[in-house]
Amino acid sequence: MRPVSARRTVRLGVCVAAAAGLLSAGLAAPAFAEEQTDQLWIQAPNEQKLTPGGSSSEGSPLDIGLYHDNNNFAVTDGRLSVDISGVAGVADVTWPDNCAPAGTTAVCTVPEVPVIDETYSPQVHLTVRAADGAEPGAQGRITYAAVATGGPDGTLEAPLDSFDTTVSVGSAPDLSLGEIAPVKNLQPGAVQTVPFAVTNKGSERSEGLTATFTASYGLDFLTEYAECTYGTLGGDYAPMSQATCSFDQVIEPGGSFALPAPLQVALAAHAYTERLDISVEPGNGAADLSDEDNYTIAAFRAVNTADFAAQGAQVTGGVGETVTAELGFRNNGPAWIGNLGSGDPVAAVDFTVPEGATVTNAPADCEPRTLSGGYYPQRTGAPRYSCEMPYWALPDTTRSLPFQLRIDRVVPDATGRVMLTTGGSSPATFPFDPQPANNMTQLTVNATPVA
Repeated sequence: MRPVSARRTVRLGVCVAAAAGLLSAGLAAPAFAEEQTDQLWIQAPNEQKLTPGGSSSEGSPLDIGLYHDNNNFAVTDGRLSVDISGVAGVADVTWPDNCAPAGTTAVCTVPEVPVIDETYSPQVHLTVRAADGAEPGAQGRITYAAVATGGPDGTLEAPLDSFDTTVSVGSAPDLSLGEIAPVKNLQPGAVQTVPFAVTNKGSERSEGLTATFTASYGLDFLTEYAECTYGTLGGDYAPMSQATCSFDQVIEPGGSFALPAPLQVALAAHAYTERLDISVEPGNGAADLSDEDNYTIAAFRAVNTADFAAQGAQVTGGVGETVTAELGFRNNGPAWIGNLGSGDPVAAVDFTVPEGATVTNAPADCEPRTLSGGYYPQRTGAPRYSCEMPYWALPDTTRSLPFQLRIDRVVPDATGRVMLTTGGSSPATFPFDPQPANNMTQLTVNATPVA
């Protein structure tokens, strides 16, 4: 499956649905497969629309990047090949300093290739403008290929013939949002004014605009506009607040739009890593000429903590009996934690089965493992289990994991380790957790009574 633009995949809700699908699909593979494989990808927009104007036009940014899947490997020396022969007579390209052009191709260097997450941004920034004389309707393709050093075999290559950008010349509004620099080291309760500037870079007027603001769980809207409808989202996703706004101000080509009053948000007491997703589109149902710059993120990092704790249990049973052990996870707060960009689980509960007992039923979210953490072929009877939590955990969230165990032989004070990880085989170090000692506990079977 061809990856789409990173600016789209990191949207609140949308990105998590995609990540959840990938995680579900991955359950059919051996549990250790992700640790042993890696893949290089090219991030590029599917299409780029330009306004006529030739060399006199400002041009549009075309941002391309490289990333890979597995952070267990370091990937360096990325080389992105860009072929613009397919847009001859349609568009002209201005190359950045990290690209070496030769005729209609260029090789662009990316010294460090990252794993995609909330901090990811494309590394190659082209400028594309309509060629002199190009008429509306003209169209062509820019194609890409890439290799890098790293991965399990020492070399990674992006899938061939899988990445291209269709460039076309048209006439329409082209709303563009400015980028917003992230803000860190904020205290819970802090108030932030969010920059919001929209420019019409197109050749047609925009009859108003629609703006959508989606705030993560730790952000509260302080400014409310009469033109907006406010509500909350949730369900399968982390709780969010959303404002959908319709403004009727006409934006002429080259003109700009500002909100009636500055947009302010406040960080809640449970804030940690927060974001406000902003998108705009022309009014009256008009299509935007190039919507790659119709979306941006305002990111905020609060100084806060969240105490993650593993939940153990004690059970008692005779030979042949089946007992239920309620293991689990709890976020004692005060902060909530959400992997909003990646959709990765906030933690995994890793359970080692006590001596003398056999698991006869495990929760659906728990994967069987060998004692060393490798692939185990059966759902029951495994010596170890890894149970992924959702991608978010609110303060005071508790996740219960009921395991059914058959007592094969009575071993007094038999214990099994219950620890929090990030999905691997080792105890996790959570940077926000002030009490790592309670990330590990145990299940005790047939504890010796205290005299």
